Amino acid sequence: MNDPLHTVRFPGESHAYRVARDRLLQAEIELRRQTEATAALRRALPLGGAIPVDYEFDDEGDTPLTTGVARKTRLSELFADGKDTLVVYSYMFGPAMSAPCPSCSSILDALDGEMPHLRQRANVAVVAKSPIQRIRRFAQQRGWRQLHLLSSEHTTYNADYQGETAEGRQMPALNVFLKRDGQIHHTWCSELMFVPPEAGQDPRHVDPIWPLWNLLDCLPEGRGGDWRPSLTYDK
Repeated sequence: MNDPLHTVRFPGESHAYRVARDRLLQAEIELRRQTEATAALRRALPLGGAIPVDYEFDDEGDTPLTTGVARKTRLSELFADGKDTLVVYSYMFGPAMSAPCPSCSSILDALDGEMPHLRQRANVAVVAKSPIQRIRRFAQQRGWRQLHLLSSEHTTYNADYQGETAEGRQMPALNVFLKRDGQIHHTWCSELMFVPPEAGQDPRHVDPIWPLWNLLDCLPEGRGGDWRPSLTYDK
């Protein structure tokens, strides 16, 4: 008989439960190892290409509840002193869309609350193709307080960094940039969306920053088949 992985037990659990739980725990240990090994490979990537242009975004302020005069902000200006890494999320909210993507909005609901923590380590921005005033109105309705929201309406950023298809369809890309020796380089994009998913799965390319699914994966019923988040709910 194998030695137990730990001695913690819960009220009323059966031997069969513990055997099955230890089998799952071993898989969770392996997943933790694989997660760290994957992160190590990501950290070891060589520098990607330098940005082709210092993109100029429309900006209305550092937080959604700031109401100010729209200004122009270049990508290089998104790097605060002492922080050489920039994370940019491409938000599916194009000018032809009647409403923003509910799934993207779910991600940003959570990211907004994490922003004070993230700012301690990195620069973070959210870019959408709609006019900045339209983005700002939705953010205010949503109650977002911390996100730095930008409009790429007048730039090729979305097309260059996979936030938009050749046909103009908006895509939920996550990109990371690094400033090194006076140049800004691309280092990583969520490329799982470009390869076929496993049977019965979504691409899951932005799941690491989306706590919704990570919590649902802990439930007996899992993610719920075809269920997707909505912008609003009756209850």
